[in-house]
Amino acid sequence: MSQNKFAARIRVRRKVGLPLAFAMACLLAACGGGGGSDNGNNASTPITPAPDGGLSQVASLGKKIFSDQSLSASGKQSCATCHNPDNAHAQSNDLAVQLGGANLDVPGFRAVPSLRYLNLTPAFFFASDGTPTGGFNRDGRVNTLAEQSQRPFLAPHEMANGGKADVIAKLKQAAYVEEFRQVFGAAILDSSDDAFNRIQLALQQYQKEDTAFHPYDSKYDQFLAGKVPLAAAELRGLALFNNPTKGNCVACHLSAKGSDGSSPLFTDFTFDNLGVPRNPAIAATADPAYYDLGLCGPDRTDLSNRSELCGKFKVPTLRNVATRKVFFHNGYFKTLREAVSFYVKRDTNPELWYPADASGAVQKFNDLPEQYRKNVNITEVPYNRQPNMPPALSDSEVDDVVQFLGTLTDGYKAQ
Repeated sequence: MSQNKFAARIRVRRKVGLPLAFAMACLLAACGGGGGSDNGNNASTPITPAPDGGLSQVASLGKKIFSDQSLSASGKQSCATCHNPDNAHAQSNDLAVQLGGANLDVPGFRAVPSLRYLNLTPAFFFASDGTPTGGFNRDGRVNTLAEQSQRPFLAPHEMANGGKADVIAKLKQAAYVEEFRQVFGAAILDSSDDAFNRIQLALQQYQKEDTAFHPYDSKYDQFLAGKVPLAAAELRGLALFNNPTKGNCVACHLSAKGSDGSSPLFTDFTFDNLGVPRNPAIAATADPAYYDLGLCGPDRTDLSNRSELCGKFKVPTLRNVATRKVFFHNGYFKTLREAVSFYVKRDTNPELWYPADASGAVQKFNDLPEQYRKNVNITEVPYNRQPNMPPALSDSEVDDVVQFLGTLTDGYKAQ
């Protein structure tokens, strides 16, 4: 994809001059569609497109690896376990965090994000106005889909392998190991590092090439194409979603087609601090000193000295949001309506979301240390309200926005 075409594809909020930089970062991250050999690990394996328009050999291997539970310490967990293709490549249960480890009893730290619509995510960069943008994971700490795939194999709370060599030892027993050798070379398994890099490349290529990860076939996509109408409530919800004095969701979740006619991604890839309530369902929060601060740690370490970034997490796409079982980085909310209500009542009715101390005072933004609570977004609509003010959306308007968000679910079939 050319720089100019990609720049035309994305309109990023409040950032004059950003699109070109955004395009450059994306191109550096090899975030275009299907082809290319960049796996983020300096492995140079040419990708030959399938003659019938299907998956390349590398991507076909990636599909098998994605669903292979034998590559985990437990023998019961794969990428697809937490990123179920039948649930928009996201979790299927309503646990705030998933369980992993050798016995599937080690809790994680963050809610599982969907893997849909990640193929155009740019590498992490700071815009000209200092706004952090792009990168994978909720803290943007890696720059390619290939890099993103490393941690799940090795993290103690996920697939829990002791190292890359453990993964490759399991790969040598897989039914598709000879296909792996045919694609990547007869001696590829002699080096655990090289073989693991090819696993990462295969997973990246699978997510790039398989249109199931980015089908653009929701009701809203078909509405934009003039194929189906939206219902009255959905149209009202769209108007509220876009209205800068009401929902103002469009400030981060871009909803309009690109100037080249491309479908919207419903994210601008930036980061925000919303002050989401602390979730006691996450085991780590039993320690009162534990805080997940997103961009400035604990998982990401290169920005730990940037205190103004503490508590910021990446703005996700809203595509398939109605299929999610939990919401926000810590999975605090269990329904979409609750999540939308939080946006508009967080400041007008904080008692609905936050605990009170011994004196009865509501402890707003209680999942942040006191010194970082000033980082929470309190200026943009709908967060610019005060107690005793009406929320930006009424209850019926919240219902309409939820109805609209339901049109972003993939696989819509007109009745």
